[in-house]
Amino acid sequence: MATTHQREHLTHDMREELHDLANFSSIDSDRQGRVALWVTFTGLAIVWGLDMMFSFMTDTWDSYVSVWANNFLPGDASDATMWIGALTVALGLLVAAAPHFGADVLGIWLVILAINVFSVDNMAHLGVGMLALAACCFALARMARGNHVREA
Repeated sequence: MATTHQREHLTHDMREELHDLANFSSIDSDRQGRVALWVTFTGLAIVWGLDMMFSFMTDTWDSYVSVWANNFLPGDASDATMWIGALTVALGLLVAAAPHFGADVLGIWLVILAINVFSVDNMAHLGVGMLALAACCFALARMARGNHVREA
């Protein structure tokens, strides 16, 4: 059975981040950076995943699925983008709820997506961008695990 300290570490409420977001101009620059990354990767993953599922910004997601990924995953590329989108939304919610853990998981997911995109013709630039986003996710997770003493 988990101890109280372990449960507190595994579960995370967003009160601190929401407080910092509401008082953004009065918090120190380190906390501003963490909050900015938290908002960015929560929103980015959710919007990106919803777009993969509902195609409100682009309808060419199928073309981003490599041949090997399409052969590996059940169904066709359209089914794959639907599942990838749903997982990406879930990871965005995980970053919102538990950035110290969720940002690492999202970073790993972005590395996997980058490997896929590197296998698609003329898409290497997107893979490089995904790797850069993954590095920022890992930085967010590291910052979120740091000391969170709220400013007075």
